[in-house]
Amino acid sequence: MSKTDPAGALANILRGHGSKQADGINVALPCKVITFDPVTLTASVQPLLKLFGSDPAQIMSVPVAGHKVKFELDLGGGAQPFETVMRPALSPGDTVYVVCADAEIRNTLSGRVAAPDSSRRHSRMDAVIVGVMPCSL
Repeated sequence: MSKTDPAGALANILRGHGSKQADGINVALPCKVITFDPVTLTASVQPLLKLFGSDPAQIMSVPVAGHKVKFELDLGGGAQPFETVMRPALSPGDTVYVVCADAEIRNTLSGRVAAPDSSRRHSRMDAVIVGVMPCSL
């Protein structure tokens, strides 16, 4: 008759359950740009991490973050402040870094505080492209 360690068995069950729960959480991942719309500043991307048997599904209509930059420029008459907006310029094949928001972001894209319409958490449906990876610069 074999003895089973109850604490060890419980630890194995919890470890397996925790792994399954963690598999459903998306935080950030490298992706390849498939298409980019410079008017809407959205892209379709292909995740590059293959964590399961088949290739991961594309993520569609992902907003792309731009940048606002303030600087001073001296053209001979003293330093003058300037502000410019740097719009993203992505090309198919670029490798980008995509972050998945903690909750649904659709209602916040206008820049106002808003409650999410769903209970989604860490979903690829709430992804945002935050930058271009060094291999594509």
